[in-house]
Amino acid sequence: MSIEHTDVIVIGAGLAGIGAACQLKQKCPQHTFAILEARERSGGTWDLFRYPGIRSDSDMYTYSYGFKPWRDASAIADGDKILRYIRETSAEYGIDQYIRYQHQVVSADWCSHERRWRLTVRQSKTNEVIELTANFILSCTGYFDYENPHRPNFDGESEFAGTVFHAQEWPENFEYDSKRVVVVGSGATAITLVPSMSERASSVVMLQRSPTYIANVPPDDPWAAILRKWLPVTWASKLTRWKTVLRQIYVYRLSRTQPGTLRRYLLAQIRKELGSEFDVDRHFAPSYDPWDQRLCAAPNGDLFDAIRRKKAEVVTDQIARFNESGIELKSGKQLNADLIVLATGLNLKFAGGVLYRIDGAEVEFRDRYVFRGMMFSGIPNMAFTVGYTNSSWTLKSDLTANYVCRLLQVMNRKHYSVVTPRITGELQDVPLLDFDAGYVLRSRDEFPKQGHRLPWRNYQNYIKDFVSLRLRGIEERELEFS
Repeated sequence: MSIEHTDVIVIGAGLAGIGAACQLKQKCPQHTFAILEARERSGGTWDLFRYPGIRSDSDMYTYSYGFKPWRDASAIADGDKILRYIRETSAEYGIDQYIRYQHQVVSADWCSHERRWRLTVRQSKTNEVIELTANFILSCTGYFDYENPHRPNFDGESEFAGTVFHAQEWPENFEYDSKRVVVVGSGATAITLVPSMSERASSVVMLQRSPTYIANVPPDDPWAAILRKWLPVTWASKLTRWKTVLRQIYVYRLSRTQPGTLRRYLLAQIRKELGSEFDVDRHFAPSYDPWDQRLCAAPNGDLFDAIRRKKAEVVTDQIARFNESGIELKSGKQLNADLIVLATGLNLKFAGGVLYRIDGAEVEFRDRYVFRGMMFSGIPNMAFTVGYTNSSWTLKSDLTANYVCRLLQVMNRKHYSVVTPRITGELQDVPLLDFDAGYVLRSRDEFPKQGHRLPWRNYQNYIKDFVSLRLRGIEERELEFS
């Protein structure tokens, strides 16, 4: 029986996978490709997460694709709008026909003799296992484990008479009207849930062990509206995108060089929202510097508005145990609840959990170095997409897809069949994700490494990446073609 062969396999039909496929179709029409999606629908994160108020915490002018302008007035968009945008892009570029749903990649084996990958794929609908071959793999699975969220075990949880679940596992059509709700956590998910749920619940408490930095951001961009009046949508979107990129880089740079200045500004904004009598230092002043962990966004100050209107409350304390009525805190205080939502974070799972082997030897990604933020030392014909931690994911995923297309064009033009990053010279170890978020600290040792110099260093800077990934040539000393 013959095994189907495709030039390029894209793993994942979420935001990054759809964007990569659009660029492949436009820029590499001579290459065949397929998208393998483990779930039954496209959209990735934006189809999977169903909790109330889900939204992007990045502005849509940088979170949208560079090749398809964001036309909605909302700079911070809810999940439904983002999902529609992704699927609209897929339909507009004719990508739907390339997606194979419920195709979970189990393993990928590189054969040096055949100079191609052999993929073992499970069709979840029938549980049938099939094999495909490909010249190149572009993994667009992200690095979150969407099946197993981070869910701590709490003493006494079985005694709780109400309902408890993780936000990532929000039940379909779940009703919480008039319920007393406790949201455990202080990250982006909790900050999204609390103001949204406060409109229907009888009470909502955000229970946090420690505070998170929160920025009050406008829901739309006035500059974008002005530019659209005078310029074509494409030009207006590009200018807004670059303006936003420069602002993001400035804020991040400020957080590294003058963290105290940014900290005072953020806390002053919250004091302005909540008034002098609110204990901002206790509930909204973290012990770390801004951007040591991700800066969360409250569009139009919705969280602070809910607190002002007594629809929501923030409690900074630690959980002693669950009991029948709710949660007993270490301070001795009791939080009564009908519903407890755990917004306790995500786990990481590199490369979608796919088992990679080279000539029969299992690949340990933690022993590899990342080349140009997307390929791996000693691994041929494979790239992965990972976004920025300090800016919009799509800025980097767009650059990655564009680079892969340019790489394939060079290989096609010069009749190369294999490309492999190779380290030459001294290279010092640096963690890939230099970020102190809990989900990173829990899994840092399982991730690849980066070096102290280019092309093995990922600088988390869009302008530097734009120059190195789009403007400079593809062929370089530490990229071996054969």
